[in-house]
Amino acid sequence: MIGTLRRVLRAAGRLVPRADHRELDGSILPPPERRWCGPEFRDDAFFLRSAEAEARRLVERLGCGPRTRLLEVGCGYGRLPIGLLRVVGELDYLGVDVHRPSVDWCRRHLGRAHPAFRFAWIDAESARYNPGGRSIGPGFRFDRADAGTDLVYLYSVFSHMTEGQLRAYLGEFARILAPRGRVFFTTFVEEGVPPVSVNPPGYAFARPAGPLHVVRYERSHLFRIAGEAGLAVADFTHGTETDGQSAVYLARK
Repeated sequence: MIGTLRRVLRAAGRLVPRADHRELDGSILPPPERRWCGPEFRDDAFFLRSAEAEARRLVERLGCGPRTRLLEVGCGYGRLPIGLLRVVGELDYLGVDVHRPSVDWCRRHLGRAHPAFRFAWIDAESARYNPGGRSIGPGFRFDRADAGTDLVYLYSVFSHMTEGQLRAYLGEFARILAPRGRVFFTTFVEEGVPPVSVNPPGYAFARPAGPLHVVRYERSHLFRIAGEAGLAVADFTHGTETDGQSAVYLARK
């Protein structure tokens, strides 16, 4: 009898649609199961604090303000724009992602209320998030004018990309960055390791969760790639980000 009741309750629960957003302190948040990064981000208050912290990073470290032209690659379910709306307000923001459901959610819950915040799906290849997408190579381009972007932001994006894809993206950033523009990104970086490693055993996680879960770079190799793209390392902090990733700040040479 008890077993039958449990099965009925589970079946009934599956018939009730899950809410596709949460609300906290005046902000709309994605539901916990749609938030990237670690399990701590499922907590609404933690997620909102992290969103504000990322926005403050851009304000305090990179001079982000209402007149900034910002491109976020890998916008996911909108953590950064949620924080920007709370800390900075309206600005010229474009968020792109290869994961279409993320873009659809951001358009529905953020873009409609804030037209200055635009979101676009890019059909680019990602073994992890969009395996059927177009190949990313030397001819890859973002829909941004030459020297028309002040800040480029990527959080935990290069940590799931091949080296060839990273090179193509950095080359584009050099094209679209304004003379005093900046790039911020995170990825796994160490010294005394091979130039690039994909899902290295025993590193960061007990076991990799799918393709390109962890892409790790040797520090000097990563900096050399940036230099070849026409970008210089302005600052670097080791292991300060989610899951032990490092933070890299780039400027035009």
